[in-house]
Amino acid sequence: MDESLKDLNEFLLSKCSEDIISSVIEHNHLTITIVFSSLEKITSLMKINNVCQFRTLIDITAIDYPEQEERFCLVYHYLSMQQNIRIRIKSFVKEEQIVPSITNLFPSANWFEREVFDMYGILFSNHPDMRRILTDYGFQGHPLRKDFPTTGYLELRYDQEKKKVIYEPVKLTQEYRNFDFMSPWEGEAFNFDNNDRELEEKS
Repeated sequence: MDESLKDLNEFLLSKCSEDIISSVIEHNHLTITIVFSSLEKITSLMKINNVCQFRTLIDITAIDYPEQEERFCLVYHYLSMQQNIRIRIKSFVKEEQIVPSITNLFPSANWFEREVFDMYGILFSNHPDMRRILTDYGFQGHPLRKDFPTTGYLELRYDQEKKKVIYEPVKLTQEYRNFDFMSPWEGEAFNFDNNDRELEEKS
């Protein structure tokens, strides 16, 4: 398996060295990070070239890095059933950039790209049906962005008087929280120590 991935990596570096930022082999996967402008070129090569034969698109997802200029990392997973190997392609994009759709090469990308749009707000050009797929059509924001409030913006409930579902603004809004990840046992010990001090002072 590793030898096949090494051969593939060398082939891609020889063919597209100017398009590849980095490559690494781990956990029986080859991961390559490419420049954004080469996305369509690399995708076509992955499927059509006989050395690659990555003709199954497994998934498309994204990672949000709100502190970076190139905020989102797009991640594409492919499988070559002929060679029984997998590859992960990553590309960083800015928040306002529009990503070229790959539905012309992989029709299954239709729903994957819609999900990425719905969850992260990344738009895809030349997509046949660019609309939300998991949230409601009137949903505000994109839930997997790290600055999305954990309570959301709207809540829905069934109103007995109006006999219908109604939407209302969330009353207890909550901004994005930074957790300190302190152990609950440390917290308990701290509380016990305080209680002991209070008892000693009273006695």
